[in-house]
Amino acid sequence: MQSRIWGIRIALVCCAGCAAALAGGPEAVLLVVNSSSAPSREIASYYASSRSIPARNVCRLAMTDAEAVSRAAYDQEIARPVMQFLRAQDLVEKVQYIVTTLGVPLRIRGSGGSNGEGAAVDSELTLLYQRLHGQRPPIAGAISNPYFARGDPFQHPDFPIYLVTRLAAWDVDGVKRLIERGLDARNAGRVVLDQRADGGDLGDQWLREAARGLPSDRVVLDDSTHVVSGLKDVIGYASWGSNDRAQKARAPHFQWLPGGIATEYVSTDGRTFQRPPASWGISTWADSDKPKWFAGSPQSLTADLLADGATGASGHVDEPFLVYTPRPNLLFPAYLSGRNLAESYYTAIPRLSWQNIVIGDPLLRLR
Repeated sequence: MQSRIWGIRIALVCCAGCAAALAGGPEAVLLVVNSSSAPSREIASYYASSRSIPARNVCRLAMTDAEAVSRAAYDQEIARPVMQFLRAQDLVEKVQYIVTTLGVPLRIRGSGGSNGEGAAVDSELTLLYQRLHGQRPPIAGAISNPYFARGDPFQHPDFPIYLVTRLAAWDVDGVKRLIERGLDARNAGRVVLDQRADGGDLGDQWLREAARGLPSDRVVLDDSTHVVSGLKDVIGYASWGSNDRAQKARAPHFQWLPGGIATEYVSTDGRTFQRPPASWGISTWADSDKPKWFAGSPQSLTADLLADGATGASGHVDEPFLVYTPRPNLLFPAYLSGRNLAESYYTAIPRLSWQNIVIGDPLLRLR
């Protein structure tokens, strides 16, 4: 396993130049807008203008703005109309990235567990490319990501999926700031990796491998009993979030550089983008006082990292299991080598049709 990981790192670095050359631009983005949601319309207009997304690549659909939808509603209001749009605009092969927004449903209701039918809307949308080519991916359980741990530039038909990201935050202004920070991104700063004190878990091993795969002057690996906070010049961050017993604050209070991205090993951090009250604080599943939970969980929230200043982040709408969370040892070497945000996250995510979401502009790249 160790030799394979190092081989992947070398491939990622060597392919950085060709990835930048072949990765799609604005014409490779399909922007999915909920025409029934004022926040979705405003975010889409701002992003399309900021990134010069062609008008023919903007798919406006009337759908519910509820965060959770049934499988039938997902198919009828989102999946099928998006596929019809891609065909009608002759974009099936041209589009590489699908971008959803705040106001587009977040998750599909369904059974949980390793063979459950619940999933993130965005992760399910990755499989539309296969459906457009006559395949019928199973609904239950997670599906192997063909782009996982690959150093190749993303392109069709080599990789028969779409890379799906979401423009979301606590509010529209927060999303606009996220977009603006992405346009100012530069390849500078440090990646902060905060493992738990005992350091014996598989997730901690990935953090240590990430540290070994990055330049020594660009990484901070902390294995103390304290949670890292208050650091400057942060371009990347990975931690256990509320699964670290020492974690008490909702955010690390960093001074983030434009383009900074984050990932945490947290089961439900992407469960909602409804803002909790300022008095709310994270706790653990052992806390039996459920009124203290927010949106059905005591765990930390991805949107707090964005409010803290991150430009991109990953999250989970429900339990993904640790082995299916983004691998920091793949994510950060890819991102710092010049891969865009979408490629960097999806080369680090093992499974699709699952609980994972990626927040940010897919075209964001450190320069």
